Amino acid sequence: MTVHADRDAVAKMSAKNPDEPVVMLNLLRYRDVAEPGHGVDGLPGEDAYREYGRRFAALNPRFGGEPIWMGRADSMVIGPEGECWDVAILVRYPTRRQFVAMINDPDYAKIAPIRAAALADSRLIETRQLLPRS
Repeated sequence: MTVHADRDAVAKMSAKNPDEPVVMLNLLRYRDVAEPGHGVDGLPGEDAYREYGRRFAALNPRFGGEPIWMGRADSMVIGPEGECWDVAILVRYPTRRQFVAMINDPDYAKIAPIRAAALADSRLIETRQLLPRS
């Protein structure tokens, strides 16, 4: 189970071109019931994640993250047997610097535990556009 940002990975990300745009691929598996103690006690994991999303939306203008696609994850065609995800989300950030600033922001740190309480497992993968190129 991985639901917290890896500080070493964020530091490596910080060392790359800070002005380059990035798209973060989020893979989410919700808990049946949110972990208690984070203000979303008793909520289904999906509802707790929505609460995280509402709070994140209030902070997001500072960081420029723009969800560009979200959908239900259905069949695993290639991947480990038994690995499954509920939702996949693509979020574009104008610069890597803005994403890193968000992860390190004290206001974001206050809502990140809600995300962790909602999720049984997750992946957050930094991507860069290759095609099409202008």
